[in-house]
This record gives sequence, C-alpha cells and structure tokens, in this order.
Amino acid sequence: MEGSTYLTAKRHPIAIQMPEFPMINQTNKKRVLAFWEALDKASLSQVSSVCSQYFAPDCVWNGPAPIYQQVGPEAMAENFWAPLKASIPDLRRQTHMIFGGASSGRADGGADGRMWVCGTGYLIGQAKGAFLDIPVTEKTLRLRWGEFYRIEDGMIVEAQVLIDFVDWFEQVGLSVLPTPLGIAHVYPAPTGYDGLLIDAQDPDETQKTLSMGRDFIYGALNSFDSSELSSMGMENFFHQNVKWYGPGGIGACLSLEEFQERHQKPWLVAFPNRKVQDLESLFAEGALLAGSGVAGVKALHTGPFRDTPASGQPIEFSGLDFWLRSGDKFTENWVFVDMVDMFSQMGHDLFKVMREQSVAHQEGKR
Repeated sequence: MEGSTYLTAKRHPIAIQMPEFPMINQTNKKRVLAFWEALDKASLSQVSSVCSQYFAPDCVWNGPAPIYQQVGPEAMAENFWAPLKASIPDLRRQTHMIFGGASSGRADGGADGRMWVCGTGYLIGQAKGAFLDIPVTEKTLRLRWGEFYRIEDGMIVEAQVLIDFVDWFEQVGLSVLPTPLGIAHVYPAPTGYDGLLIDAQDPDETQKTLSMGRDFIYGALNSFDSSELSSMGMENFFHQNVKWYGPGGIGACLSLEEFQERHQKPWLVAFPNRKVQDLESLFAEGALLAGSGVAGVKALHTGPFRDTPASGQPIEFSGLDFWLRSGDKFTENWVFVDMVDMFSQMGHDLFKVMREQSVAHQEGKR
C-alpha cells in the first residue's frame, strides 16, 4: 500500500482488544516461532510432517505467483517449502519482525476479531539447484520474505506468504524490469526499535497504532482525487524522513519526497482509481502495524507502469505491509507486492522473461 490521504474527521479508536486476546496472542506468537524453528531444522523428508504439526488439515495457504494457493499442509510442503529447501540446502531464517493481534480489516470499520501473527526478514543461503528455473549463483542469497498466519485453537488455518522473486532475479543478475526508480536491495530491520515483539505490548500503544492505521489506509489511501498527490495529505501520516522499503522492481525511497516522486506518482499514473478493499488482516501490536490481502487493493490499469503500457485490465494486488509508528507519524514501511502476479494480470510474464534472459546469458558464455 503506497500512501495515504489526510482525514479532516476526528480519529475514532477501534476498540477490539478483548481481555483474552493478549493471552491468545502470546500463545500464537510462540506457536509461529516454534514452526519456524522446526522448519529450519527439518530435513527434506521431515518438511511435510512439520507442516502437518502446525497447520490444520484444511488450511488455506496463499503463496506467491506462480505457486499461488495450496490447500492442506502436504500441498504447501510439496509445492513450496520442500523444493525451496532442496534448492538452498543451507537455508536459514533471519527474522526482523514478529508480532500479532486481533484483526480489524473491514473497510466499514467493523472488527473481524480474527487472530493473526506476522513476520518478515531474510531467508539466507546459497542455491545449489534451481528453484522454479531461477538459475544458481555462487553468491549467498538474501531473499525477502513476509508471512501472515491466522491461528485458531493452536493451529494455522490460513496463511499468506510472499517471497520477493523480482529481487531474487536481480541478485542472480537477471533484470526482468527496468532499473528501479528507488534504491534496490534495501530491506533492513526496524531502526531504533526491536521488531521481535516476544513480550506483550502496551495495549494503549497498540490501540493508538491500529486507530492511526485505519485512518491512514481506509481514509487516506482511498481518498485520492485522481489528480493531485496533495489531495492525500501524506505529510499527516508519513514523517518527512520516512523510509519506504518497496519490492524488487520499485526499490526503496528514503524520504517522503522520494516516495512521492519515485513511487507514488508513477503508481497512481498507472492505477489512478486504486482502492483498498476489505483485508484478510489488519492488526497492531505496540508501535507496529501490519496488513495483508490476497486481493487487498483493486484498480484498473489505465496508464503505463515500468515500461508496460496500459492494458485496461482490472488488477487485484496481492500484498503485505508492515509499518512502524514513532509518535504520531509512520517512520518506516516495509512493502511486499506480488509483482509476478500483478504483471501477469497486465499481460506480462516475468518468469518467462527471467527464463529467456537466463538462456541468453548461458549461451553468451559459450
């Protein structure tokens, strides 16, 4: 989600934190941490059983294109985690953030109350075999990951997981999109704030973050007048020195001015009527806010974007966001957009481009 619009109306707290939620949230975070630890340690033959230990038999796992949705832990393991670990045998997880909470992801202001845990960081290792035909490199890979898990009665029943494939392509020397307007390969942990929220957080701070987040997303982002960036009043939500860490193909912007010029303006030229929908999740803990949506934003592709001409097609954006609030402004925003899925809807197959470039690169070595 790229920005905001200023609300002149007074902010109204979204009171959804029931007394039992903090205890459930603590249990859920421990459950996800245990899953990550078990998955990191698992051999290839153990991946399916590990997934079955933590995921409900009928869980819905929404992954990145071209893997997309898998139903059940065995399908998820067979089509994503096992081949990924086979490709990168020394794969290890570096976690920048983990937190959770009760969701308030409905555009009408209603609280759905479902409990989620999210995390992000890097998956690190050296590829020894191809994954989805992505060629092997001698370099150590640092793959951006974002994961959201909905938990009921101790089991994960729904997930959205994204890997930044365009950034991965760039790390192996394949540029499937024009040079980003932002800075490539910038995805740090929070600055001056411990994003590993293992302990319970101040509920008042959590409420403040969630209320501000709802105003930002459903009031601000959805109020663009299709003409002037100033109609969104970005300065009322983003600090002037905000750090916006965009996905591969877009890059990072290290100030509000950079964000508006290098991302928001070209984005809204391409998708001027984009609107945030009901989200799978929107929750806060302490000063951190998170949102996820398989089709969380919808728009018509009516302008050029990254050298891809307007297709006129309706686009559903699959994405994940993490924000850090400092006082009354957001100072950092970590952003995942499933660029492979997005460009596919625009008629542009990024994996096909990657494979063609890989073949040409290999032939050039002969």
